[in-house]
Amino acid sequence: MRVLVVGSGGREHALVWKIRQSRLAKEIFCAPGNAGIAELAQCVDLEPADIPGLLKFARDHRIDFTVVGPEAPLVLGIVDEFQKEGLKIFGPSKQAARLEGSKVFAKQFMKRHKIPTGAFEVADSPLRARPFCRVLREMASPAVIKADGLAGGKGVLIGFTMEETEEILQQVFEKKIFKEAGRQVVIEEYLRGKEASILAISDGSRFILLEASQDHKRALEHDCGPNTGGMGAYSPTPFVSPELMKEIARRIVGPTIRGMREEGCPFKGVLYIGLMITKEGPFVLEYNVRFGDPEAQAVLPRLKSDLLRVMLRSARGLLWWPYLRWDLRWCVCVVMGSQGYPEAYETGKEIKGLDLVTEKKDALVFHAGTRKSDGRILSSGGRVLGVTALGEEIKETIKNTYEAVDKIHFENRFFRRDIGSKAIEELARLEKLKSSQLLLRENLFTPYHGHGKPRL
Repeated sequence: MRVLVVGSGGREHALVWKIRQSRLAKEIFCAPGNAGIAELAQCVDLEPADIPGLLKFARDHRIDFTVVGPEAPLVLGIVDEFQKEGLKIFGPSKQAARLEGSKVFAKQFMKRHKIPTGAFEVADSPLRARPFCRVLREMASPAVIKADGLAGGKGVLIGFTMEETEEILQQVFEKKIFKEAGRQVVIEEYLRGKEASILAISDGSRFILLEASQDHKRALEHDCGPNTGGMGAYSPTPFVSPELMKEIARRIVGPTIRGMREEGCPFKGVLYIGLMITKEGPFVLEYNVRFGDPEAQAVLPRLKSDLLRVMLRSARGLLWWPYLRWDLRWCVCVVMGSQGYPEAYETGKEIKGLDLVTEKKDALVFHAGTRKSDGRILSSGGRVLGVTALGEEIKETIKNTYEAVDKIHFENRFFRRDIGSKAIEELARLEKLKSSQLLLRENLFTPYHGHGKPRL
């Protein structure tokens, strides 16, 4: 089978790496790819938004199956155009891709189908936004302001005071910081809890859940600094138990897939659901209509099943597999970026030490913003590499990941040093809870032979 992967980031490198493991994949192309992908597939000089060019390439090179990585071509309707030509492709239609392409559509969809999400309002000017912002102030909730359209993972700003909120609204509507994506915004309450990322592959009727992961969106350690496309991820997440996964499937994923089918745009492909696990249960923060980045780099190395077969069944509407096989080890991915990201940054910096990591057992490097020139690997983006490792224990896995990171050098590199630390904290909390419950149980069932009430 000849497979075309569309995209050039770390997610696409992880997809190519995983597809290459399938016995069905005889030849893999990637458009446009990057320096790392070029080691595994034939790179094609076509941009993801060049749908006519990609369609022509797929016809001319007799591509059997196309996998779309980034959101932009999906929102532009690449799946519809390929299907018109009778070409098999993995991903949602243009109508279904509105779940990511329009935050307004997504929030209103959740409201129609009673899918738990934060309270919200839609506004196209500061005047229309202010009344709901005052409501949020009375609720003692910061105002979360999201661009309606695609903003490359950087379309979310938070106003913690009324003054900050007013400043953000001015930047959005008067200074046009979100450009066309900010013609409308969603203003919603600030949910408190633990964030988790859930991926589900669907054929329009049925779905399969992948293992949970946790992304780190902020640029700096301890979740400080501006939002980015993601600075690292780990999988699995200790606080997402099997019982919670069942609740997520029942209350969120199932109603989403049913709702899209009922509205005449069945969802085929991979649905990413960003969740906040609150005291009241899971709430949806956002939908994406493709594999997360860097979540894919933390989840796919743990997947033992043939991903290409699963995606083919999704595209054909025949997703009957009851379960997927998983590596039970931890996986941690640390993103190495260019200093200044997500704002202005420099490119063209030579990357050294990659060969030292590939020699290391259970360590992987997924390229994102890289290119090859005169035999050298150079940086070409804000997020440059996703350094990934697997291990039996979370502390060991984090240690192995950062040992690999420290072997790689390029000018003005930067990365977070705390990826995975939340898993350690959560495991300690669960262990403490378990110990206290055991102690309580022992006290409750210890025979009492004294006077008065037993002490618990």
